[in-house]
Amino acid sequence: MTTTPGGVPLEEQAGVGFPDAFRRLYTPHRMAYIKGEGRSDDDACPFCEIPKMRDEEGLVVARGETVYAVLNLYPYNAGHLMVVPYRHVADYADLVPDEVTEMAFFMQHALRALRLASGAHGFNTGMNLGVVAGAGIASHVHQHVVPRWGGDTNFMPVVGHTRVLPALLTETRALVAEAWEKTA
Repeated sequence: MTTTPGGVPLEEQAGVGFPDAFRRLYTPHRMAYIKGEGRSDDDACPFCEIPKMRDEEGLVVARGETVYAVLNLYPYNAGHLMVVPYRHVADYADLVPDEVTEMAFFMQHALRALRLASGAHGFNTGMNLGVVAGAGIASHVHQHVVPRWGGDTNFMPVVGHTRVLPALLTETRALVAEAWEKTA
């Protein structure tokens, strides 16, 4: 049996600072988010409230019949938007065919608009379904579109707990909404 310098069996210490096959980035500050601290079941769903706002106020980029595109209020990168159904539904599997179809078309349109608006080199897209999967708002399904550029990751989010964005969200919304219209 292999032990640590302190005599503890290595298998009991894996991932706690002793070498194994993985590199780890510990982010203990996210534990409050994971536990849902500060959230209440009584809180109004922001994805249900946003469509009631003016586009500029709600950061809405485009509206469809069953879904809308909106900038993320807490973006991972500049231009990070989400495609959201108007109907309050938690699971993608529970969307009706019209919602699935329009969501797919909005995703394509979002890629085109963000390429035009920002010159993105690539994208991360996807859904976090359920709290255990990392959904910040698990009760209302939504799909993320995150523009990416070569070299866009740096030390700021890791060390400084800071995201560097080149423009205010309202300016980004206007730029992406204009590109959305041009790519229609």
